[in-house]
Amino acid sequence: MSTVPPPEHPDERPGEESSIPDEQWEAFLRDAAEGGGAPAPKEPSARARMVTRRLREEAEAQQPGSRTRRRWQVRLGRRKKARAPEPWAPSGWRTGPAWQEINGRVRRRRQVWSALGVLLAVAVAVVAVRPSLLLDLLPGYDSTAAASPSPLPAETALPTGAPADVEQAGTPTREHPFRGSPAERWADGADAIELPPAKAVGGMSKDDVALALRRTKEFLVAANLDAAVLRGGQPTRALSLLEPKQPALLSQLERSLREPSRNDNPLGLFSRFDPDEARVAGEVVKVRGHMTFEAGGTGEVRVHADCTFVYPLVQADGDSDRVARTIVRRDVTMTLADPAKWIVTKGKLTLESYASEFFNSECDIDDGYFHPVFPGDAPIGAPATGPSKDPYDRRQSLMDEEAQHEECGTVTRT
Repeated sequence: MSTVPPPEHPDERPGEESSIPDEQWEAFLRDAAEGGGAPAPKEPSARARMVTRRLREEAEAQQPGSRTRRRWQVRLGRRKKARAPEPWAPSGWRTGPAWQEINGRVRRRRQVWSALGVLLAVAVAVVAVRPSLLLDLLPGYDSTAAASPSPLPAETALPTGAPADVEQAGTPTREHPFRGSPAERWADGADAIELPPAKAVGGMSKDDVALALRRTKEFLVAANLDAAVLRGGQPTRALSLLEPKQPALLSQLERSLREPSRNDNPLGLFSRFDPDEARVAGEVVKVRGHMTFEAGGTGEVRVHADCTFVYPLVQADGDSDRVARTIVRRDVTMTLADPAKWIVTKGKLTLESYASEFFNSECDIDDGYFHPVFPGDAPIGAPATGPSKDPYDRRQSLMDEEAQHEECGTVTRT
């Protein structure tokens, strides 16, 4: 066995040092001198040395601060192919630091929205209990007007009881002229006078009955709601609806308008105010009532209307906010006859009967106008000697003998 290494190794590269440690060669030479038979250590091949060197470099790369590790990271960064993002994700959506920052912002937003959600829930609960806290902040919103009671259903017959006192009574103003009055729940103007369904009666067709109802309503509106008449004008439209073949009646009404007196007072049928003294506040007059019909004679239909009108009034001069209310109740019976059976004008109404009550108007002033007494003012007419009455109590018909009196009494409310 040879005790010396081969002179050369075909797989060695020039300039490379041996990879056999010195200690191993010394041990081999010592054994050879002493006559041992241990074989000489074999020189590793170039590939083995390359693998050994790579393992050594990897071990050194694990040491902190190593240049090899920094180069590795850079080199890996250049070599590694970046993963393409999913089609629905933005580029870089998986990068660590940026993702953590986004998470932080999301958490902060969630915390903020959670706090806002709690405040919003509290606000909604408060507004649900007291909506005026929010609505009062809206421009033009009036909480008093919003708190107005709901309207009453249409009246079809005389009520069986008087209206209850208003729970939240208050002083009427120009903006709320019906405050503190049962009329707050009444319908407005002509729309409040509702017509019952027509049907044929007394030899009159359904269309004839519908015409009688419609013309009676037109008379009530022209006599009690026409703006010109309320300002003291002539009720021309109302007079034109009446039967011209009642000359005595028409002459009396025209005389009462021209020369009013106690016996010929137009206020029995027409609502008029002295334009130099008072005017209607706003454009709304409250009305409560009903209409019925029945057969009259052969070829005749009789229509009965019972309505109460509530007029809010302010003084004609000045800008005072004082509001007075005058209440007028009308009971009117009209007939429409068939010209083929009666000596009448087609489509004209015959005034059969009427009765009226006035409330909050000066006593014994017969000049053809209502004269309301405003809050804080003393009456200037004759003293009231009649009984007290609630102007909103519609239980008793004006045609009852007990209700027919000409005394001037006092009102319990307006």
